[in-house]
Amino acid sequence: MCPLWPFHTIIMYLIVLLPIWFMSCKVMQVSATKWNVKFTPPQLTDISMYDTALIKLTSKVSQDDINYGKVYLKSDNPDVVSIISSPVVLKTVTLDDDLSFSSIFNVSANFLGYANIKAVLEEGSEIRESEQSVQITVVRKDRLIDKAFVISVIVLVSILYINFGCALDWNVMKQVLRRPVGPSIGILCHFFVMPLLSFGLGHLLFKDSTALQLGLFFTGIAPAGGASNMWTVTLGGNLNLSITMTAVSTFFAFLMMPLWVFTLGRVIFAKGNLVVPYSSIGRSAISLVVPLAIGAALQVYCPRFTKLMVKILKPFSALLLIFIITFASITNLYLFKLFTWEIAVAGLGLPLCGYIIGGTIARLCKQVPEDVLAISIETGIQNTGVAIFMLRYSLGQPEADITTVAPVAVAMMTPAPLLLLYFIQRCRNKIYGKTKNSLLPSAQSTDSNQYLPYKNTSTSDQPLTGHI
Repeated sequence: MCPLWPFHTIIMYLIVLLPIWFMSCKVMQVSATKWNVKFTPPQLTDISMYDTALIKLTSKVSQDDINYGKVYLKSDNPDVVSIISSPVVLKTVTLDDDLSFSSIFNVSANFLGYANIKAVLEEGSEIRESEQSVQITVVRKDRLIDKAFVISVIVLVSILYINFGCALDWNVMKQVLRRPVGPSIGILCHFFVMPLLSFGLGHLLFKDSTALQLGLFFTGIAPAGGASNMWTVTLGGNLNLSITMTAVSTFFAFLMMPLWVFTLGRVIFAKGNLVVPYSSIGRSAISLVVPLAIGAALQVYCPRFTKLMVKILKPFSALLLIFIITFASITNLYLFKLFTWEIAVAGLGLPLCGYIIGGTIARLCKQVPEDVLAISIETGIQNTGVAIFMLRYSLGQPEADITTVAPVAVAMMTPAPLLLLYFIQRCRNKIYGKTKNSLLPSAQSTDSNQYLPYKNTSTSDQPLTGHI
């Protein structure tokens, strides 16, 4: 016989009922802490950065709330939106006959992004939050300097692409296609390795940010940048191969960029509930093809003008690169607030891995050192301008501005390994008595002439071509 008889029946019922009673108390406590509030306006969209806005709060309160309570607003993201107004003590305000309370609070938009604002009623140790919230979207103010930057870049880059079209030698392109060893390595690295690498780095470093994943992925699928030609010359690589690979990369980008967006890019877009910008990608491709076609037409119908365009291509490319870096830094200073160690690692990791992988594959394919250097540089340097253009005109605000921090970080970090290599070369040259680097392939390369884009092989007439 049970020693607790006849109380064992009561104990068994209590064991079953106590958890239910405990959970019901918790539910009642949670429901009691909620506060029914009406906000006007219910949401704020497209408030400009550094601007302020007014939020009206209306609610009914009890007598205890009036005697002991105070009301204030709370932001879940103070870096984006902060509260300017001080808490309101209820006993100091005049209420309506039905004990309705209303007040106006001032909020400040500090940076790009989203924030939710809730009302809080505090009575000593008891805190009640409003069930409703105001969603605020902060965007970048449309400034005159931004329009001037966009227009100037479009005009100058279009001129650069016309110059590039003037410099292309279609006969050399045919020769390269007959035995495209170097360009094939470049295409393999640039349009297969780099997209996968950028996709992997984005998921590894930006697990909780779809916008940054998208920005880094768009950077990885962009074509080669025109700065690769200049760095190839500076570091003593095969300039002719670099020019050819840059041209081939541009044409392949028209096919490969939409292909990657429509396939692997869908994973990122689906996760962030974004729409694939098919029309924007098409406009981007057309905006690059048209200037190249104009330059090619000038070769046929205006040969004298073509020679002039080719002569100014080298200094024009250098000046345009300096102009874009300087102007972009001034207009996009706000992006530096988004820089974190993850963004810095991504900005340095993507080009650095591209340099290493491109150079390693070229070595395994037994390319000469000058070609290895050119392939390595072409693989690591991305056309971040194309990536920024696609992001800015494919997404809404503030996503468009937030995502550009990834290509901007890559553009800033790309020269770092090349500068280090340049200083190593200078130190080595001083030690071993070498005072200059060869700009053209050495005599070791028996097939180097296949990359010559011009009939005149004089280094003084070799222009630097490419994209920004």
